[in-house]
Amino acid sequence: MLIDDYDPLKKRMLQVLDQEGKVVNPSLEPVLDPDVLMRAYRTMVLARQIDDKAVILQRQGRLGAYPPNRGQEAASLGPAMAIGKDDWLVWAFRELAGLLWKGLDPLRLYLYWMGNEEGSHYPPGLKVLPAVIPVGSQLPIAVGMAYASMIRREGTVTLSYCGDGATSAGDFHEALNSAGTFRTPNVFVIQNNQWAISMPRNRQTAAPTLAQKAVAYGFPGIMVDGNDVLAMYMATQEAVGRARRGEGPTLIEAYTYRMGNHTTSDDAKKYRLEEELKEWEKRDPLVRLKAYLMNRGMLDERQEETILGEAKEETERIVVEAERFPRPTVDDVFKHTYAQMPRTLTEQLERCRRLEGGGR
Repeated sequence: MLIDDYDPLKKRMLQVLDQEGKVVNPSLEPVLDPDVLMRAYRTMVLARQIDDKAVILQRQGRLGAYPPNRGQEAASLGPAMAIGKDDWLVWAFRELAGLLWKGLDPLRLYLYWMGNEEGSHYPPGLKVLPAVIPVGSQLPIAVGMAYASMIRREGTVTLSYCGDGATSAGDFHEALNSAGTFRTPNVFVIQNNQWAISMPRNRQTAAPTLAQKAVAYGFPGIMVDGNDVLAMYMATQEAVGRARRGEGPTLIEAYTYRMGNHTTSDDAKKYRLEEELKEWEKRDPLVRLKAYLMNRGMLDERQEETILGEAKEETERIVVEAERFPRPTVDDVFKHTYAQMPRTLTEQLERCRRLEGGGR
């Protein structure tokens, strides 16, 4: 069992592919259909294009504050590849590649970051919750969902993500404590990108790894190379199997790096060294998967150009479609919070309408 072999207390990290896309241990390489691997690559390429374009749109005033995903695509994609159609995916705000794999229309993502509530309106059969911005607050919800599934004997698993900063929030510990106590079918993925805005990982906790925090709550944890999509898939596949068998939750620490700013409102140059970024750029998960596929003869330069061109074309199509939607209004800030708006909010809305119209 991978999770037993890679004890986080010993700081061992699961890795299938090295920086050059070479398999470090053939016994760890997952048996995946070539079509699945190529779909994973296409998903990662599309995620990178959508992400880069979102930053450009924000700079042009066409999209609101946005959290770049660059460098973390494998950390969200690998786990999403390991869950089924009926399993739930609970995300924070930096899981673009995983959401694409799960089947979320990227149009919804652009609408969301444009401030349009249509961006949180998902198809009924899609087992994905909307984004959760308050740090760590999605985790108790994920545990509740998994507990309900367990009571109903649905046999489903709830996969949830958070950042390393969330491990300093009370919701993280309350969620893991409950999951361990009730042995819920949860898989928790920490995207440890080394920075919680400007707070470095070594200021978050004295623990040598984040994965070992699972030990205190009575279930396994494993640290994984978060830039290795195959390693992330393998670890999650095993964790999902444990959950389905009634063996309880698993915590996965995806050891990765945020190549961009925390959000487009941030300037990472003020608190981290350029040398650090350059070192992590060598571990780019997209470059690594590309090299692996080329080594196996599944991808060549011509195919890569075609895939990139298609991703760019698809991204531009989504932008055009998103910008056809009406711009958000003052009413949108208020009307989507409660089924029946309370008096205090009704009064605030009326004041805002008057101010918007130039009144007092």
